Amino acid sequence: MLGIVTGLLLATAVYAAPTTRSPTVTVRNGTYTGTHVSTYDQDLFLGIPYAQQPVGDLRFRVPQSLNASWDDARDAKEYSDICVGYGTDSIWYPRSEACLTLNVVRSSSANSDSKLPVGVWIHGGGFYQGSGADQRYNMSEIVANSHKIDKPFIAVTINYRLSAWGFLSSSQLSGSGNTNLGLRDQRLALQWVQENIAAFGGDPDKVTIWGESAGAMSVGYHLTAYGGRDDKLFRAGIMQSGGSIAAQPGNYSSSQGDYDDLAAKVGCLTAVDSLQCLREVPYEKLNAALNGTDAPSGYNFWPIVDGDFIQNWGSIQLDEHAFVKVPIIAGTNADEGTAFGPTGINTTEQWYEYLTDGDFGFQTPTSIAKRILDLYPDDPSQGIPEFLGDQRVPSKGQQWRRTSSFAGDFKMHALRRRQCEAWAETSTPAYCYRFNVHSADVPLLSGATHFEEVAFVFHNIAGQGYHYGKPFAGVPQSYIDLSAMMTNMWASFIHDLDPNPGVLNKSVSWDSYSNGEPTDLLFDANTTSHMEADTWRKEGIDYINSVARAFWR
Repeated sequence: MLGIVTGLLLATAVYAAPTTRSPTVTVRNGTYTGTHVSTYDQDLFLGIPYAQQPVGDLRFRVPQSLNASWDDARDAKEYSDICVGYGTDSIWYPRSEACLTLNVVRSSSANSDSKLPVGVWIHGGGFYQGSGADQRYNMSEIVANSHKIDKPFIAVTINYRLSAWGFLSSSQLSGSGNTNLGLRDQRLALQWVQENIAAFGGDPDKVTIWGESAGAMSVGYHLTAYGGRDDKLFRAGIMQSGGSIAAQPGNYSSSQGDYDDLAAKVGCLTAVDSLQCLREVPYEKLNAALNGTDAPSGYNFWPIVDGDFIQNWGSIQLDEHAFVKVPIIAGTNADEGTAFGPTGINTTEQWYEYLTDGDFGFQTPTSIAKRILDLYPDDPSQGIPEFLGDQRVPSKGQQWRRTSSFAGDFKMHALRRRQCEAWAETSTPAYCYRFNVHSADVPLLSGATHFEEVAFVFHNIAGQGYHYGKPFAGVPQSYIDLSAMMTNMWASFIHDLDPNPGVLNKSVSWDSYSNGEPTDLLFDANTTSHMEADTWRKEGIDYINSVARAFWR
C-alpha cells in the first residue's frame, strides 16, 4: 500500500499534505473516510474496492460483486496496489492481484444533492500495463478547471486486470465463460458507479467513459458490448487514440499457443483441468513466468471476439450500427506511426516481406500487401513526421518514414475515421480531432506521437509522473494555452455533451462530424487550432478500412 501523502500526490500532482478534515461518504456497503487536499479544495476517496478481489479461486474468473458490508467507517485515504502489469507504466507502483479498486476526486463543495456529471477514466497501456493511480493522469487539475469554467464534474479512475491476469484466452477460458476479464472488470466498476456515485455528489445518469490507447479501445468495446446493448451505464464516450475496431488482430488460434506455453512453464499443461491448476499456482511462480519489464513476456493476450462481451469484429458492428448511440469525442495524433512502425527496413522488398510473413502481427494477403505498397510509395516527402520534408532517416531504416505512415494509419487513424463515419451515419454527435503537437518529453523525430495529447488534456504543466522528460519543459506559451483549451473542452463535453460552451477562446469552434463534408478539429500549438477536412491520407486510410475483415478486426 502507498502512504497517505504519496497517494495524494498521485491524484493531485502537488506537494501538499492533507488537512485534518476527513470527508465521509456512505455507499451501499458501508461508510468510507477520504482525505481533503486544501490546495485544490478537493476530497479524495482512494482505493475503494468495486469487486471481490480476484485472488485464490477467483483468479481467472469473471469479477464478482462485493458481498460484504460494515458498520464502522473504513479509510479510503490511500491508493491500493495496482493490478499486475509488465511495462514502464507499472514499475513505479506496488502491484498485486488484489487490485480491483477505484478512486474518486471531487470538489469539497460537492455533496449528495449536487448531481454532478461524472468522468470515468480508463487507463491505457496496451492491456498489459498501467493503472488508475498513474500520476500523469492529473484528475485534480482537470476537475479544478471544470469548476472554474462552470462545467463541474466528478472524476473516477479505475484499475482492471491486465496481461494474462485479465486477458488470458484459450478454449479452456472460452468454454467456462471467463473471457475478456479485464473488460468485465471495467464493466463491474461502471455498475458500481451507477449504484454509488450519487453519494459522492455525482449523477449516475450523466456518466462519460473516457480513455486513451487501450483505454480508448476499452471505451470502444463498451460501446459495442453485447452486440451494442445499452445497459444505461454511460451517456457519452471519449476515445483518444483508440476505438471499437481492434488496433491489433487477435484470435483464439494464436492465444491458445500462448496459453499452452504458459501452462507448461508452471506445470499445468498436463493437468486434468489446466485452468483450475493455473488458479492454484502460487502468485510468485505465475508472476515469474509472465514477468517482463518492457513487454508482456512475448505473450499476446488482448481482448478477443468471444461471442459474448465482444460478439463480432468491431468493423462489422460499426457497419451494422450495432453500438450504443451516444455522443463521442474521438481523435488521434498526427504521427502515431512513429510509436508503432518497424525500424531497420531499408527496401521495398523487406517491407513486403514484413507485411506478409507475420512480423506485422498478421500474414497480410499478398494482393493487399501489394496495394499497400502502392498507396504508401517510396517517397519520403509523403512520410511522417512531415517536418522532415524529403529527408530519409537511415538510422531507423531507409523506409522508416514510409512504413511509419502506414503503421499509424493501420493502428490508429483508420479506426478513428471509421468510428466517426459510423456515428455520422446514425446522426449521433461525434467530435473528431487530429492532434499535431510535438512535446518536449519525446525526441524530435517522434513528432506528434502516441500519448502526447494526454498531458494537454489533463493540463499537467508540471509533468507530474513523467519519469523520462517533461512535456512542457521550455515550450512557448502557445502550448500552455492549447492545453487550457483542451482541458476545458473535455470538461465541457463531460458536462454538456458539447465541447464548445466552456471554451474561453471563442475563435475556435468544434463542429460535429458530418457525412456530407466530414471535418475534424486540428489541435496545434504552432498555429491557430481550426476545423479541417477529414481527408488526411484519405486513399490509404479508406483502403485499410475497406479490407478490415481480412485483418480479423
